[in-house]
Amino acid sequence: MMKDLPLWDGTPYPDFVRTLPEIDIPVEGVRGWLLQGANQQVVFFDLPEGLAIPEHSHGEQWGMVIAGKIDLTIGGETKTYGPGDYYHVPAGTPHAALFLERSAAMDYFADVDRYVPKK
Repeated sequence: MMKDLPLWDGTPYPDFVRTLPEIDIPVEGVRGWLLQGANQQVVFFDLPEGLAIPEHSHGEQWGMVIAGKIDLTIGGETKTYGPGDYYHVPAGTPHAALFLERSAAMDYFADVDRYVPKK
Protein backbone atom coordinates (compact mmCIF):
# COMPACT_ATOMS: atom_id res chain seq x y z
CA MET A 1 0.00 0.00 0.00
CA MET A 2 1.21 3.50 -0.73
CA LYS A 3 0.96 4.67 2.89
CA ASP A 4 3.65 2.16 3.84
CA LEU A 5 6.16 3.47 1.32
CA PRO A 6 8.88 5.73 2.73
CA LEU A 7 9.02 8.12 -0.23
CA TRP A 8 7.94 11.76 -0.39
CA ASP A 9 4.21 12.50 -0.14
CA GLY A 10 3.32 8.81 -0.15
CA THR A 11 4.01 8.38 -3.87
CA PRO A 12 6.01 5.33 -4.94
CA TYR A 13 7.86 7.35 -7.58
CA PRO A 14 11.53 8.17 -7.00
CA ASP A 15 12.96 11.67 -7.36
CA PHE A 16 14.04 11.25 -10.98
CA VAL A 17 10.42 10.51 -12.00
CA ARG A 18 9.07 13.42 -9.97
CA THR A 19 11.49 15.77 -11.75
CA LEU A 20 9.74 15.06 -15.07
CA PRO A 21 7.29 17.78 -16.17
CA GLU A 22 3.94 17.58 -14.37
CA ILE A 23 0.87 17.31 -16.57
CA ASP A 24 -1.75 20.01 -16.78
CA ILE A 25 -4.90 18.18 -15.69
CA PRO A 26 -8.05 19.87 -14.38
CA VAL A 27 -8.95 17.07 -11.95
CA GLU A 28 -8.53 17.90 -8.27
CA GLY A 29 -6.05 15.72 -6.41
CA VAL A 30 -4.54 14.12 -9.52
CA ARG A 31 -0.85 14.48 -10.24
CA GLY A 32 1.01 13.07 -13.19
CA TRP A 33 4.57 13.23 -14.48
CA LEU A 34 5.05 13.19 -18.24
CA LEU A 35 7.64 11.30 -20.26
CA GLN A 36 7.23 12.50 -23.84
CA GLY A 37 8.30 10.48 -26.86
CA ALA A 38 8.19 11.24 -30.58
CA ASN A 39 4.79 9.60 -31.12
CA GLN A 40 3.60 8.65 -27.64
CA GLN A 41 3.53 9.56 -23.96
CA VAL A 42 4.04 7.80 -20.65
CA VAL A 43 2.37 9.34 -17.59
CA PHE A 44 3.14 8.33 -14.01
CA PHE A 45 -0.13 9.06 -12.17
CA ASP A 46 -0.83 9.66 -8.46
CA LEU A 47 -4.62 9.36 -8.03
CA PRO A 48 -6.77 10.03 -4.95
CA GLU A 49 -9.09 7.51 -3.33
CA GLY A 50 -12.70 7.94 -4.44
CA LEU A 51 -11.88 9.63 -7.74
CA ALA A 52 -14.28 8.63 -10.53
CA ILE A 53 -13.20 9.23 -14.12
CA PRO A 54 -16.30 9.28 -16.34
CA GLU A 55 -16.54 7.23 -19.50
CA HIS A 56 -14.46 8.63 -22.35
CA SER A 57 -12.34 7.43 -25.27
CA HIS A 58 -9.13 8.39 -27.06
CA GLY A 59 -6.22 6.66 -28.78
CA GLU A 60 -4.72 3.37 -27.63
CA GLN A 61 -3.62 3.07 -23.98
CA TRP A 62 -1.72 0.45 -22.00
CA GLY A 63 -1.16 0.75 -18.27
CA MET A 64 -0.12 -0.92 -15.06
CA VAL A 65 -1.22 -0.38 -11.46
CA ILE A 66 1.79 0.28 -9.25
CA ALA A 67 -0.07 0.78 -5.95
CA GLY A 68 -3.69 0.92 -4.80
CA LYS A 69 -6.85 -0.59 -6.24
CA ILE A 70 -8.87 0.49 -9.31
CA ASP A 71 -12.19 -0.56 -10.79
CA LEU A 72 -11.67 -0.10 -14.53
CA THR A 73 -14.49 -0.48 -17.05
CA ILE A 74 -13.28 -1.09 -20.60
CA GLY A 75 -15.84 -1.57 -23.36
CA GLY A 76 -18.60 -2.22 -20.81
CA GLU A 77 -16.68 -4.85 -18.78
CA THR A 78 -15.57 -3.92 -15.24
CA LYS A 79 -12.61 -5.54 -13.49
CA THR A 80 -10.69 -4.68 -10.33
CA TYR A 81 -6.96 -4.11 -10.73
CA GLY A 82 -4.26 -4.01 -8.06
CA PRO A 83 -0.47 -3.70 -7.91
CA GLY A 84 1.20 -5.46 -10.83
CA ASP A 85 -1.99 -5.80 -12.86
CA TYR A 86 -1.95 -4.33 -16.35
CA TYR A 87 -4.66 -3.33 -18.81
CA HIS A 88 -5.10 -2.41 -22.45
CA VAL A 89 -7.63 0.04 -23.89
CA PRO A 90 -7.91 -0.23 -27.68
CA ALA A 91 -8.17 3.05 -29.60
CA GLY A 92 -11.66 4.53 -29.48
CA THR A 93 -12.94 2.11 -26.80
CA PRO A 94 -15.09 3.75 -24.11
CA HIS A 95 -13.63 3.33 -20.62
CA ALA A 96 -14.06 4.70 -17.09
CA ALA A 97 -12.32 4.29 -13.73
CA LEU A 98 -13.06 4.38 -10.00
CA PHE A 99 -10.11 4.57 -7.62
CA LEU A 100 -10.98 2.45 -4.58
CA GLU A 101 -7.75 3.46 -2.79
CA ARG A 102 -5.13 6.09 -3.38
CA SER A 103 -3.43 4.66 -6.42
CA ALA A 104 -0.39 4.98 -8.60
CA ALA A 105 -0.56 3.91 -12.23
CA MET A 106 1.75 4.17 -15.20
CA ASP A 107 -0.06 4.70 -18.51
CA TYR A 108 1.40 4.56 -22.01
CA PHE A 109 -0.62 6.52 -24.58
CA ALA A 110 -0.33 6.20 -28.36
CA ASP A 111 -1.41 9.86 -28.56
CA VAL A 112 1.52 12.26 -28.65
CA ASP A 113 -0.69 15.11 -27.39
CA ARG A 114 -2.92 13.38 -24.82
CA TYR A 115 -1.45 15.52 -22.00
CA VAL A 116 0.54 18.74 -21.96
CA PRO A 117 3.01 19.89 -19.32
CA LYS A 118 2.01 22.55 -16.78
CA LYS A 119 3.27 25.99 -17.67
